[in-house]
Amino acid sequence: MKDSNHRLAVKPVKRLSLICLVVTSLVSLVSTAQAEEFQFRLHHFLGPDSPAQKVLLEPWAERIREQSNGRIDISIHPAMSLGGAPPTLVNQVESGEVDMVWTLAGYTPGRFPRTEVFELPAVHFRSAYATNRAIFANFDLIEADYQGLKPLLVHVHAGNAIQMANQNVTGPSDLRGLTIRTPSRTGGWLIDAWQAEQAAMPAPRIRDALADGSIDGALIPFEVFSSIGLEGLVGHSTIGSDGSRFGTSVFLFLMNQSQFDALPADLQQVIDDNIGIDFVKEMGLAWDDLEVPGRMVQYENLTKLPVDEIYAFEDLSEQVVQRWIEDVSTQGIDGRQLVDEARRYIARYSRIITTLD
Repeated sequence: MKDSNHRLAVKPVKRLSLICLVVTSLVSLVSTAQAEEFQFRLHHFLGPDSPAQKVLLEPWAERIREQSNGRIDISIHPAMSLGGAPPTLVNQVESGEVDMVWTLAGYTPGRFPRTEVFELPAVHFRSAYATNRAIFANFDLIEADYQGLKPLLVHVHAGNAIQMANQNVTGPSDLRGLTIRTPSRTGGWLIDAWQAEQAAMPAPRIRDALADGSIDGALIPFEVFSSIGLEGLVGHSTIGSDGSRFGTSVFLFLMNQSQFDALPADLQQVIDDNIGIDFVKEMGLAWDDLEVPGRMVQYENLTKLPVDEIYAFEDLSEQVVQRWIEDVSTQGIDGRQLVDEARRYIARYSRIITTLD
């Protein structure tokens, strides 16, 4: 009789344990379903250890995951690992082949004509922070470039230095006849103005091109020296003594608009909360800071042009600006207004960053 009572007492306990197991499993399934509610693929052209991935993309994706309680998961695919070449990234996100991309506007020449104003020599000065803020303040003037796309961040690096394998550059005549890598069509126009030969190629190819002598130099910032392996290949770097550069590159962090529109309102808000002015400032300061290690690598090989030597470059840079204004006017774009506004805001925010320094 004692054994029988014991068996009767055990059965409810077993049933209760089974119920708890089922409930736990259901909760787990619901949580998993929520965690996998929206999975987005983010594609870019640099390596997994590049500043773009470590400083921008990974922290941003993690913030979105946390603030969405795991409902948005963003997987990052570097070095064109999902296929294609860097110039195809914009088409990939427009078509929905991928959900997000980080790319260079110059890889699709003419696709973002208004945005080009911020990469022009004699418009961009020396600060990613200042130009980023100018872009944000004037976004209504360039918004038409982004039909079908959700811009998450439009930003620049600190600016192009002249990076040469062997030639020390103190004036435009030092570049005549040499082959220089350009990051964009406006960078190519600047090289034309120097009477040099332009060579268009993605940043990851610069190392091999310098090593095999197919280019003599490149327009590129110091920030990527380590990530694309330029140490020891660049014998001379040139900037202005005031920190001025030779134009910059505009980078695009983009989302497919339809994918964004498909999100519920609360998740759209999570994304919008993470792409405002604070993000713009953060990435501007970060990209300015990223210059420091690369400049230290080139410390012994760095030429800083005095003001009188910069003038020769500035005259040619202004020719490129005028060429751009005339070019975009054929598309019904008021290039003069864009240049004037870009310069005005960059000057304003350059004063701010100088104060911060």
